Amino acid sequence: MKPHTHEKNLVPISSLRAEEARRVRYILMDIDDTLTTDGKLPAESYAALWQLHSSGLTVVPITGRPAGWCDLIAREWPVDGVVGENGAFALWENAGHRLASMTHPEAISNSDSRLIVLRDEVLAQIPGARLARDQFSRLYDIAIDFAEEEPQLPLSAAHEILSIFLKGGARAKISSIHVNAWMGDYDKLSTALLYLKTRFGYDDVRDSGSVIFVGDSPNDEPMFSHFPIACGVANVHRYRDFMKALPHFVTRFESGAGFAEFAATFIARRSGIAIN
Repeated sequence: MKPHTHEKNLVPISSLRAEEARRVRYILMDIDDTLTTDGKLPAESYAALWQLHSSGLTVVPITGRPAGWCDLIAREWPVDGVVGENGAFALWENAGHRLASMTHPEAISNSDSRLIVLRDEVLAQIPGARLARDQFSRLYDIAIDFAEEEPQLPLSAAHEILSIFLKGGARAKISSIHVNAWMGDYDKLSTALLYLKTRFGYDDVRDSGSVIFVGDSPNDEPMFSHFPIACGVANVHRYRDFMKALPHFVTRFESGAGFAEFAATFIARRSGIAIN
């Protein structure tokens, strides 16, 4: 895998300063094509999660993946919770391995008739569009697969799918693999902030600079826009022409290797170790 060169206004993660890294208490990250590589969770990025968690940091994936996956993630990964379905809910483990949950107050079931009509319109109008295989374990959104399984559709098709949902009154976002659509005024950012406040007492003004988010695609834009030291793994370059908000930092490597690069750099900076 070749490293990307850094384009204008994306700063290499190696430029992260020690004082910035030491202020961070919360590490938030996307999953698909940020932690994963070609659909798999590689050892290097999973080990990076353990390293961050073992350093005493609060680690929370912020993902478009479904409730069924998030149950497993909250129980079995080295994380302090997970926000799923692009902000519909958060899950975490309490003492005694008891699973707790918080649902965004505006989350609406994906059986909503408006969403079903739009789903059927997409499937009828966009050649090759299909429901994501994980749809059966979703509670609040509809996921249309355009790039998770073969045959992959071009990004232009994802934008056509997005347009149908948006024109029909739904909220929708493009990830690296799916177009996710839902009813309700929320996104990854609003529920991430709500979860951090509810569970950890996070204050967005007082605790400014204590969060870093790592992601890769357009559905991460709210996070990139809000958190000043957000970082993109290198495959974020694929979407830069379609995004209004880009992360400040970027890694040299893509996907899981990029997340491992971020984690190694971040931990080194907190320890005062200089790395190139």
